[in-house]
Amino acid sequence: MNAMRDVDERWMAAALRFGRRNFGLTAPNPCVAALIVNDDVLVGRGVTAPGGRPHAEAVALAEAGEAARGATMYVTLEPCSHSGVTPPCAEAIVAAGLARVVAALEDPDARVAGQGFAKLREAGVAVEVGVGEAQARRDHRGHILRATVGRPLVTLKLALTADGYAAGEEHDARLAITGEAANSAVQVMRSLNDAIMIGVGTACDDDPLLTIRLPGVAQTPLRVVLDSRLELPLGSRLAATAREFPTLVVATAAGSAAREAALAAKGVETARVEPDPAGGVDLGATLRLLGQRGVTRVFSEGGPRAASRLIALGLADEAALFSAVKPLGRPGRPALDAAAYAALADRTRYRPLAPETYGTDALRRWERVG
Repeated sequence: MNAMRDVDERWMAAALRFGRRNFGLTAPNPCVAALIVNDDVLVGRGVTAPGGRPHAEAVALAEAGEAARGATMYVTLEPCSHSGVTPPCAEAIVAAGLARVVAALEDPDARVAGQGFAKLREAGVAVEVGVGEAQARRDHRGHILRATVGRPLVTLKLALTADGYAAGEEHDARLAITGEAANSAVQVMRSLNDAIMIGVGTACDDDPLLTIRLPGVAQTPLRVVLDSRLELPLGSRLAATAREFPTLVVATAAGSAAREAALAAKGVETARVEPDPAGGVDLGATLRLLGQRGVTRVFSEGGPRAASRLIALGLADEAALFSAVKPLGRPGRPALDAAAYAALADRTRYRPLAPETYGTDALRRWERVG
């Protein structure tokens, strides 16, 4: 039994690694991986295709062909049991004659929720659930959150000087805080997400493009600007490239219809949500809006104010702080407020992960507990 468990854990670890290659590409569907193994030989593999179809199981079955008969499938999430754009994966597994399915997690989507496993067991397929569960929960957290509470996973990223500042004082030039290695790591992190989110202050101060600049990567995550009064400059790089890269501004009723029309003429889409108590965009409502649009993973580079609010509201599921060795050496804008730092230090709210180093820059990471 222990030998079989060791084999299952080895193949599931391989499936989880394989599945991460399409993070940021499969929304609104989860990024699932499936490996088909016969006599400890890999005979088929699949990962959810860009756009969410075909599913990983279908790709793996097509590759395996007749070699799937009597084999074991290792899949990182429960095979679907409902008919949609494609037939149920559970039925395809039965038809292919697999003997066994090892799955990391039950799918919390109400359309599945154990029914895929039930179909397999009714057909005589042996099913084991829970191998690789901890890592699978991390990998599928965006899908889980969207299925259970209606919002995507949020990864918060900030860069700060050695003395804790994310920017200089108002009207100061934009700081180049981190080096080339850390900047490349951020590009990779962006590529793992369906949307990149910032506040309008960051959009005005830094005039970012928010695209993925990696060789051979043509991904175009949705660019989201939190902008209660529709103040995004019409001459900004975000507005100027909105017809090329999808761009959504989330505003409140305080933004004028005329301003919305001017942004629409540039190709910028506007969505309205209720304001928070301070009159800004309600972050919870914004994330639910993105969840309704099928977004499962959001990368927030929104600046100090948005970052502190996300942490305070328990909406930052992962936090990544890049720290430079060089201090600002003068007053500036703190990367986070005291309450946010206290929350990250609270082990009942956030769990620290292993630190990493990129060139001379240090990366500290946390994941939200629960």
